[in-house]
Amino acid sequence: MDDPDTWRWVWLLVAGGFAGAEIFIAGTFFMLPFAAGALAASISAFAGAGIAVQWILFLVVSIVGAVALIPLRRRLDADGSSDGIGARRLIGAEGVLLFGIPAGPTGVGEVRIGREEWRAESADQSAVTTGTAVRVIDVRGTSVVVVPSESTTEGKETP
Repeated sequence: MDDPDTWRWVWLLVAGGFAGAEIFIAGTFFMLPFAAGALAASISAFAGAGIAVQWILFLVVSIVGAVALIPLRRRLDADGSSDGIGARRLIGAEGVLLFGIPAGPTGVGEVRIGREEWRAESADQSAVTTGTAVRVIDVRGTSVVVVPSESTTEGKETP
């Protein structure tokens, strides 16, 4: 395997393999520096460089690439609040009940939040009437868990 013509294609295949792995493996740019290093080694092999130079180039470009991507990796991997993603974005949103929620653990109604309609469950399993303004406090599967909004409970007397 000391044939320079063989190494040209080996490096090219390795670069493609690392690039493909980057696409299919979850993570943040772990394989990309190795793909860049193998591509640089392949280019040097096509330019006629020796095998030792190709390996050194592969290692240097891979290490420099990995170090250069550390700030980007940290920023992408930062553990931020994921409450604003998917259905969790509805937590804290207010809506109006289209169909009241009957009392009990199986009580399900329907609420309109913005332009969307969602199945709604009462947080304390109490009955909530149609037309009541509610606030979302949780999401369970395809249902939102709601409580009556403060705006509708402020003017009412509590026993």
